[in-house]
Amino acid sequence: MRTVGASLAILWMAISYTSYGQQDSSYTQVKKGNLIFSLGEVTVLAAKSDSSLHITAATMAKFNRTEVSHALNLLSGVTLANIGPRNESVVFVRGFDLRQVPVFLDGVPVYVPYDGYVDMGRFTTFDLAQIQVSKGFSSLLYGANNMGGAINLISRRPTNRLDLDARVGVFSGNGRQWNLNVGTASERYYLQLGISQITQEHFPLSGNYALKEQTVEGRRDNSYRNDFRASAKIGFTPNQTDEYAIGYALLRGEKGTPPYVGADSRIMTRYWRWPNWDKESLYLISKTAITSSTQLKSRIYYDTFDNSLFSFDDATYTTQNRPFAFQSYYDDYTVGANLETVTSLSEKLTMNLGGHLKRDVHRENNLGEPQSVFSDNTYSIALETPYAITPALSIVPGLAFNSRASTEAKNFDRQNDSFMFFPNKSNQALNAQIGFFAQLANGHSLDASISRRTRFATIKDRYSFRLGSAIPNPSLHAEHAVNYDLTYSGSIASSFSFSTSLFRSDIADIIQRVDDVEPGLFQLQNAGKARFMGLEANLTQKLTQQIQIGANYTYLSRRNITSPEIRFTDVPTNKILLFGDITFQRKWNLLTNMEYNSRRYSTSYGATADAFALVNTRMAYQLSGAISIEGGVNNLLDSHYALVEGFPEPGRNFFLNLAFTMNKE
Repeated sequence: MRTVGASLAILWMAISYTSYGQQDSSYTQVKKGNLIFSLGEVTVLAAKSDSSLHITAATMAKFNRTEVSHALNLLSGVTLANIGPRNESVVFVRGFDLRQVPVFLDGVPVYVPYDGYVDMGRFTTFDLAQIQVSKGFSSLLYGANNMGGAINLISRRPTNRLDLDARVGVFSGNGRQWNLNVGTASERYYLQLGISQITQEHFPLSGNYALKEQTVEGRRDNSYRNDFRASAKIGFTPNQTDEYAIGYALLRGEKGTPPYVGADSRIMTRYWRWPNWDKESLYLISKTAITSSTQLKSRIYYDTFDNSLFSFDDATYTTQNRPFAFQSYYDDYTVGANLETVTSLSEKLTMNLGGHLKRDVHRENNLGEPQSVFSDNTYSIALETPYAITPALSIVPGLAFNSRASTEAKNFDRQNDSFMFFPNKSNQALNAQIGFFAQLANGHSLDASISRRTRFATIKDRYSFRLGSAIPNPSLHAEHAVNYDLTYSGSIASSFSFSTSLFRSDIADIIQRVDDVEPGLFQLQNAGKARFMGLEANLTQKLTQQIQIGANYTYLSRRNITSPEIRFTDVPTNKILLFGDITFQRKWNLLTNMEYNSRRYSTSYGATADAFALVNTRMAYQLSGAISIEGGVNNLLDSHYALVEGFPEPGRNFFLNLAFTMNKE
């Protein structure tokens, strides 16, 4: 409690805030260059409401959030987590993981075909205009598997003859970062290019970390990273209604996995390195006015994922002779397309009809072994019909049918040195939802929704032997959730704004581990029921033209109804974020924020990561109209904390950046 008290004192002495999680109108002005790439949005169309939240590029830069997962952590209802044994940075949305809240880039799915996850620590924010987050009630036009919502990374779109921004910086752990974004736009064409890199040799541990004998000069062993990203987009706008764009995104990553240093004897210490974690996405997005009342939208995409994982004998990372040592390779791709028609049937009624087709192929092998091959085809058709009952009240019903069919499942059995061929199976799911969006007096609004959403079992869920400890289950069918949401928001005197949400999810057919299906072996089965429920609250107060303050709070309860002894992991019951912004003498800006997380379970059998509080601060100075310098301290109080037991996070660390921005009309 002393740590929390000190954190609060420091925060309110700094008394600061920046508005986040909403549209940043100052950033989306043409004068600022780089609007969001509207073709990349996926929204539920209501007369005067959008159920999704947004984090703008301006907010991400101001908070120095260079990774998507850390940027998302600014939102209520979103929890930052770490898959410690894999060193994967992920988030949970109202208790749902990334298999149930898939990640998209401009509406194109980028999650890994094998297990549905994606390491969000590899996705940097430098070339993004906005991150769109939908919770519970999300557009059915995303396609299958968005049981708990969706996360859409929206790229930039230039608006001026020249839009340019660049940044170079250093940070603790011998870290370096740089990025360059340049764009140009004319009446008929636009071009956007981006390139960036983050490298770090290690991250520093807290001076309060007790097991200092396991570290070298306070450095976290094997915590290096090297992430390079490039993106390009060329667009054609032949008239006022039509737009066509080709986008490309490249990610080249390399990382280590810091070894486990906890006290749980059940967890094996792994000595893992990832020589490459690479992704490429190529996509064509378009919108065409077919008639004065009908618009056709399309996406065609090809996404690849190449990955190698090396397991070593010990902390020297030089030999691979022990039974658990290996070299594993993934070679995956996804190809797909979707079409959507938007038809205005009347001034009040719109019909959105969409169809999806996606093929996922996963290929893996260890060094010297033949390749296992798995492939799925996923189909979806969805209908949404937003209707404006009155100018202030809209209703959005929706219905979708999803189908997933396995087309190949050839798994190499190392114990028998032979292939096991699984029968092709298919699975269908029906999704439905309805939302009410009411605009009340004086800018207040009330939204209510109920939705039934599903998630198909992944390739890993159905076919993995889990290193010889599990029995595959190709017959797994979709788990489903009924999500309820009630949200009230408003503002008072234009200086105070607030929103609060009550939500609940009743989940059935949860894919859950069932032990001793055969002696010593477990199997994943549709065996579980659960209930997630909670509260979100957001407050912002503009004290003067120069000073703003705010806070958000999340309460989340996750109950395993079928097997209470099996705990849900990685999400705290309580999360608080206090934040703020003060500008003085026009050129100086101070931003400070404090985050508190209560304890969370790290394993299903009860190991926990303790509660923690963090204070971060940043000071920026505008050297000229185009150049600024900024520096700051993360984890100012040098707290020792972990997102998962046995995998400590960085202690006090520093950063310094120099930024340049130029826009010419």
